[in-house]
Amino acid sequence: MELDGDEHRLSRAEARRLRDSLGDALTQRREFLYTAGTHREDGSYVVERRGADSAGHSKVFERYDALERLYGRLPDAFTAEAVGRTGLTGGRRHLVVRHLAEHPAFDCELVSRQPLTVRKRDRPAEGDEEGD
Repeated sequence: MELDGDEHRLSRAEARRLRDSLGDALTQRREFLYTAGTHREDGSYVVERRGADSAGHSKVFERYDALERLYGRLPDAFTAEAVGRTGLTGGRRHLVVRHLAEHPAFDCELVSRQPLTVRKRDRPAEGDEEGD
């Protein structure tokens, strides 16, 4: 391999270690209280119950932005039933609702456990600046 005019050679073992390190850097898992989210090398995003070892406790989104779009389409207060209208079924609906409440990228909070209900926090209207 040539980098900035300098030639660098790696052994097969070094190349494998580098490949594995790159794979680890591209795959990122964040754990929360009840859920976990994993960004996979292929660009997909997996929401799963923390500590679960079966696919029945996970939902794979083609891309992370698919989860963001789902969140954007949900009403200001939503339950698993509202998430279910998007095609999610069974316990995966509750899993996604809880994950949205736990993940800091989504500005919402859990407001009720029965039924599991999340409310989006108030945000300034589009075009408004805080402090104006």
